Amino acid sequence: MNFSGKVTIVTGGAIGIGGGISRKFSEKGSKIVIADIDLEASLENSAKIRNLGGECEVIKTDVSKSSDIKKMVDFTLEKYGRIDNLIQNAFSTGNNTSFGGSALEVEEQSWDQGIAMLQKAIYLGAKYAGEELIKNKGNIINISSVHGLLMSKGALIYEAGKSAVIGMTKQMACDFSPLGVRVNAICPGHIVTEKMEVRWNEIPSGLKFFEEQYPVRRTGIPEDIANGVAFLCSEEASFITGHSLVIDGGLSIQLQEDFGVDQAKYAKNNEIDFPY
Repeated sequence: MNFSGKVTIVTGGAIGIGGGISRKFSEKGSKIVIADIDLEASLENSAKIRNLGGECEVIKTDVSKSSDIKKMVDFTLEKYGRIDNLIQNAFSTGNNTSFGGSALEVEEQSWDQGIAMLQKAIYLGAKYAGEELIKNKGNIINISSVHGLLMSKGALIYEAGKSAVIGMTKQMACDFSPLGVRVNAICPGHIVTEKMEVRWNEIPSGLKFFEEQYPVRRTGIPEDIANGVAFLCSEEASFITGHSLVIDGGLSIQLQEDFGVDQAKYAKNNEIDFPY
């Protein structure tokens, strides 16, 4: 895979999965634009990329706002003159814990805010970057989750948003692929990002319990997702569009009855500090 001469926008590209994607595409020769609401972390990741010989620009972006996404696209064209890959990854609860809850508990304002980041942002990115991507026969990659396939209780907003990403990816592929733009999604399992690593260092037995839930007996790292995104944007994947690539170490393939029994046995035989 070689992205020399290409330009890639990564929303939420400062840390975590997005940070890994930014570094991976730079490693493969692409110029990078990190669009993230956390300017300080964005600048730190940009410095890492530049120190390794890459080219990277940063723009503070709230993906729930149409004006910010338009500015992101205009900024990229001003700096680099083209857009080849749009990686739509950004979502953050920040200090807002009100995104959790069932339909009985979620406030309407929280619903609007969460869905704006999870779903509306996907539409806005395609809307404003679409013409440039068509011109360059580019790619859109939307980051969903195993939570788009399997539901978790008390998480209406996140589950609804990530499910919608999968549906939007398929629909956009129908519209964009005849115009030369492939649209795909990624469904990550549990990825140990910088923030999660701090948490797991405090309760290593909890991480071990999570690892036992995965047939490959480990959780993921940002590079696992970055590798999948890079593949889907490469010529090697030129016949793939509208696909949601599950990168979860086998978590979602298991029969729940067997899975539950195995976890109960593991918990019975081990002392575990549960994360929640």
